[in-house]
Amino acid sequence: MGGRGVQLDPEQRRDWLRLIRTENVGPRAFRSLINRFGGAAAALDALPALARRGGGLLAPRVPSIAEADAEIAALARIGGRFIALGESDYPALLRQIDDAPPLLALRGRGELLARPTVAIVGARNASGAGRTITARMARGLGAAGWVIASGLARGIDAAAHEASLGTGTIAVIAGGHDRPYPRENEALMEAIAHEGVILSEMPMGWEPRARDFPRRNRLVSGLSLGVVVVEAAERSGSLITARLAAEQGREVLAVPGSPLDPRAGGTNALIKQGAGLVTGAEDVLDALASLRDRPPPLAIEEDPLAMDAGEPSDDMRAQILTLLGPSPLLVDELVALSGARVSEVQILLLELELAGRLERHRNGSVSLLV
Repeated sequence: MGGRGVQLDPEQRRDWLRLIRTENVGPRAFRSLINRFGGAAAALDALPALARRGGGLLAPRVPSIAEADAEIAALARIGGRFIALGESDYPALLRQIDDAPPLLALRGRGELLARPTVAIVGARNASGAGRTITARMARGLGAAGWVIASGLARGIDAAAHEASLGTGTIAVIAGGHDRPYPRENEALMEAIAHEGVILSEMPMGWEPRARDFPRRNRLVSGLSLGVVVVEAAERSGSLITARLAAEQGREVLAVPGSPLDPRAGGTNALIKQGAGLVTGAEDVLDALASLRDRPPPLAIEEDPLAMDAGEPSDDMRAQILTLLGPSPLLVDELVALSGARVSEVQILLLELELAGRLERHRNGSVSLLV
C-alpha cells in the first residue's frame, strides 16, 4: 500500500469496501491484512481463522457483496465515488498518517485535493469578531491559491467554508454523505458538493456520534499543511484537532483573543504552548511558506506483517498474552519484554483485534478489553 498510482478495478474496490466495513477492522488492521495477504479478497477469506486464533467465539461480520454494491450505488446516485489509499487522486498528505482511511467517499471537485491545503477550525458558538476574522483569513488564503479545509460545524467552520467556496474548500464530515450534520448547514453542504469537496470515511446512512468527531478531526488536520484555530474554549474539539495536527507533524497556528472571553481560552493556551500567533492571512502564508512547495514525504513504511512473516509459537503466544492487560502498553515495549519478533507480536495483535479483544490507543499503545 506504499506506492502511488495504483488504480483499483471495480471488484477490488468492492472488496476493499467490504473489508474496511467489516466488524473490528479499522484502518490499521486493514493495512496489516492487506500487507499480510496481498489483497482484500484473500484477507476476507482469512478473517474467520484469524479471529478464532484471537479467541473470538464468532467470526467478525463481513458485509455481503450485495451490501457493498448497494453502498457504492447509493453514493453514485448523489454524485459521489470512492477513492482508495494509494490511488493518484487520494490526498498526498493524508496518506502519510498511520491511520489513514483506506477508502474515502468523495463528492465534488476531486482535483482540489491536489492543491496546498490549510485547515481553519474553531468554536461552534463563535463570536461575530471570530467569524469576521475567519472569513477575511479564508478569502486571503484562497486568493493566494490555498484550499481551506474544515469540519462543516456551525460557527468558525461554516464561516471558513462560506468564505472559500469560490476559491476551494474541503469539508470533512463525521457521518455519511446522506446524513447532513448539523441540519442547519445542509444548504452549505450541498453548495460545497458542487463547488468544493466533501469527504467522509463513514458509511452511507451513518448518523454521527460523539466519538466520530475526533475521527473526523484527524482527517481535517491530516489533509493540511497547517491548522489555524480561531476561537476555542479550553476544552473543545478544536483543541483535539490542534493536538492531532501536532502529532501528525503539521504546523499549529492560533488567533489570540481577549482573556475575558472564554472562547479565547484554548487559543491563548495554544500560543503559550508554542503555536504560531497569527492575526490574518499574511501571517499564515508566512508560517507555511517553507512547507508549501516541499515535496510530499515518503510513504509510510509497510508494517512488518508481510506475507512471509512467521507465526508465533504457542509458547510465544502465551508469553505475549501474559504481558497484555487492561493497562495500555506500547507495542515496542511488548516486543522488548516478550523477546518476540515484531512480526509475531503484530500477528497476535491483529488476531486479538479481529476477535474484538484488543483496543488500540492513539499513542501506539494497546490494551486487552476485559
